[in-house]
Amino acid sequence: MTTLVLCVDRSDDIGHKTGLSTPVVGWEAVRSLVTDVGLADPEDSSVNCLLESLRITRELRDENEDAEVAVISGGGEDSVISADRAVARQVDALVQEYDPDSAVVVIDSAEDERLVPIVESRVRVDSVDRVVVRQARDLKSTYYLLKQFLADEELRQTVLVPIGVTLVVFPVLSILTDIAVAAAAITTVIGGFLLYKGLGVEDYLIEVATEVRDAVYSGQVSIVTYAVAGGLTLIGVFAGGFEVSGLEGSEGVWLPAMIFAYNAVPWLALAAMTASLGRLLDEAIRDGRLSTPYLNLPFFAVAMGLVVRGFSAYFLQLQLPDEFPPPSVPPLELGILSVDGFALTAGQRLATFGVAAVLVALFGVRVASYLSGTSIEEGEFPEGEES
Repeated sequence: MTTLVLCVDRSDDIGHKTGLSTPVVGWEAVRSLVTDVGLADPEDSSVNCLLESLRITRELRDENEDAEVAVISGGGEDSVISADRAVARQVDALVQEYDPDSAVVVIDSAEDERLVPIVESRVRVDSVDRVVVRQARDLKSTYYLLKQFLADEELRQTVLVPIGVTLVVFPVLSILTDIAVAAAAITTVIGGFLLYKGLGVEDYLIEVATEVRDAVYSGQVSIVTYAVAGGLTLIGVFAGGFEVSGLEGSEGVWLPAMIFAYNAVPWLALAAMTASLGRLLDEAIRDGRLSTPYLNLPFFAVAMGLVVRGFSAYFLQLQLPDEFPPPSVPPLELGILSVDGFALTAGQRLATFGVAAVLVALFGVRVASYLSGTSIEEGEFPEGEES
């Protein structure tokens, strides 16, 4: 039985400090690597991780088991994905060369632990050994850790800068306004900053900016339609807010919300339809065909707009009959058939919008199934499962 003892270093600290490339395989090679890393940075926990790998290998060999020790890393890649792929290539090479029956993974951080699934996908992992370095917890060690913290630029910007801004701004706000207002403002800013960091908004914004840049360079139509949709959304929000701002003496939030929805929804539905059409055109240009989900988007955007418009009109007609009178149907004469004019009640108005929304959605499904070349029956019953 052959066991592969893997010391994993995702960030490639070992390679940065020693200049060596991984994988490093063999007892003597890893033992020499311990000296190189220790001389380069005696405080690095990688030294303990390497020693733990050697200890486990020695124990396995003492039990008359064929064990081989190796060090793998991210290879100095800039991105996380490239580093993980580098680790995967190194594991593949080791598995192909030594054909191990199992592996023992040695790590020293939570970041390295994320590579365990990559190793497990290529060889059976019997154990994961996480090395925790014990330190003396006295006053001198606390001072040393504080000094190390102050030397870290990223930590200083994340922790010390917000605290410093708070201590500077709070006295100024206390002089200019009430202390309660100053405390509320500072607390709001700190809470927003913590949410910004905790929810990873910064990474999301970077990802969105990257996608927008790639879309512009590749000439995607959706960039233009998204810009138009954003403008239509602003118009809808402004239209709804303008109508709500004109209310006088209204109590509660339900009635203003209905007025806002009634006036904003047509613009918002148009914005959603515009954005979905851009996405549909990109799909057609890139793949040369139209998929059902993208074809359904414009129709369902219109259908949802009709539903929200109908419900808001229903409540407004009941609460404000003077400002929102019932729509009337004019008299019609079709040959021998004549229909007298009548006014729709709130329920009839809601039912009309509901039926229209359902018809639009069904029409969208039919158009999507027709253009994608798949019938509704084929979509519901895959081949070989018809009953």
